[in-house]
Amino acid sequence: MRILNIFKHKAITMINLKDTIVAISTAQGAGAIAVIRLTGPDSITICDKVFQSIRHGKKLIDQAAHTVHFGSLMDGDKELDEVLVSIFKAPHSFTGEDTVEVSCHGAPFIQQKVLELFIQNGAQLAAPGEFTQRAFLNGKMDLSQAEAVADLIASKSEAARRVALQQMKGGFSNELVHLRERLLNFISLVELELDFSEEDVEFADRAQLIALVDEVEQLLTKLINSFSLGNAIKNGIPVAIVGHTNAGKSTLLNTILQEDRAIVSDIHGTTRDAIEDTLNIKGITFRFIDTAGIRKTTDAIENIGINRTYSKMGSASIVILMLDINDPDPKIHEAITEVKGKMNPDQKLVVAINKIDLIDSGETNARFTPEKFPELSDNDAIVPLSAKKQTGVDNLLNELIDTVNLQAVDNDEVIVTNARHYEALQRSHESIRRVLEGLHSGLSGDFVAQDIREVLYFLGQITGGEIQTDEVLGNIFKNFCIGK
Repeated sequence: MRILNIFKHKAITMINLKDTIVAISTAQGAGAIAVIRLTGPDSITICDKVFQSIRHGKKLIDQAAHTVHFGSLMDGDKELDEVLVSIFKAPHSFTGEDTVEVSCHGAPFIQQKVLELFIQNGAQLAAPGEFTQRAFLNGKMDLSQAEAVADLIASKSEAARRVALQQMKGGFSNELVHLRERLLNFISLVELELDFSEEDVEFADRAQLIALVDEVEQLLTKLINSFSLGNAIKNGIPVAIVGHTNAGKSTLLNTILQEDRAIVSDIHGTTRDAIEDTLNIKGITFRFIDTAGIRKTTDAIENIGINRTYSKMGSASIVILMLDINDPDPKIHEAITEVKGKMNPDQKLVVAINKIDLIDSGETNARFTPEKFPELSDNDAIVPLSAKKQTGVDNLLNELIDTVNLQAVDNDEVIVTNARHYEALQRSHESIRRVLEGLHSGLSGDFVAQDIREVLYFLGQITGGEIQTDEVLGNIFKNFCIGK
């Protein structure tokens, strides 16, 4: 991959839309076919230089948009490969520019030679995300939609795919555009009042403005609160499995994953470090973390593992506390109280009472009812199960699913998944709160207008309307794959 290695650090901060760029758009490695994409003012002309149609004399530049043509790529007199060439003409393409997609055979050697051939004939190697950045710069999508393209490519679950697709189609953008339009209308009236300050006239009805600001504040709060769900859907929901040694934590992990991922032994302290793996349940990705058993020990290595258990527990959204049904009730209550004391209110605790296969079911049902565990909150749950016999494990998984607002996903509600958007929304919310306070306190119109401008500015950062520097755009697009 000589050409790729030479250009892989190309900066994306200095995009020149007069350049024509090229990249391999399919995944690396061998395959049946590969797609090499060109976009820019000379993309069709460059392809014409090396394309030889099966129809003698046929030129791509003369062909209609959205057509596909069969022929060969020629490196001088040497035929490189038989290909299909798809033509898209500005502005009706992904980037809004003339675009060519060449489908060749998928051998890595052929892909590389085709790439080199186009570069030799005037194209430049694309930087990561440069195709999508051009789509943004050419007005084909706003910045939040462009970022959703990367999220869609990286989606690892049905929920992540649906949320990314909804954002890519403009669901999030439409909410923000509607908000900004309404605020702009009012700020225009407020600023018009400033021009007639000596006449003491009021164009903007303060009662209507307060109602609008209240509505905006509530919507921003809803979007901000959706980030915890969106982040979990995007990155997976972390679930820490904690408990005493030999309570069955590793057995539970193996049962959930349906594979021998963790070592199971009767010897106490077998698990000394965190073991992680993921599982997709009903379209949601969960990241399960099996941790070292909690007990008092003089073993230095085991103590390191126990400290890591507490660390992993602190970063988890859900904590599964594995307890042995043979433990006396005071020990069980003590363990729950200890773990709850190390959790924050936003975390959910699921107490898994393991080894129910060793006890009469009637005794189990009598001992482990929610009302007998006042240390648990309404958000917590207690689930008797047998990890070894795989009894009750489905009930445990259902408890995990219940923590996710699947209805919001099913209803295609706007869910914030991007940390940059989350930060901008928080700043917008701070500004809108100042607007509301200013209106209630009778603050001068020019100060209210300034706070509204701040709201508009931070909302504009999400869609890209207020981002003007190449450095910021480069930072956003740098993690995109080359070819997209």
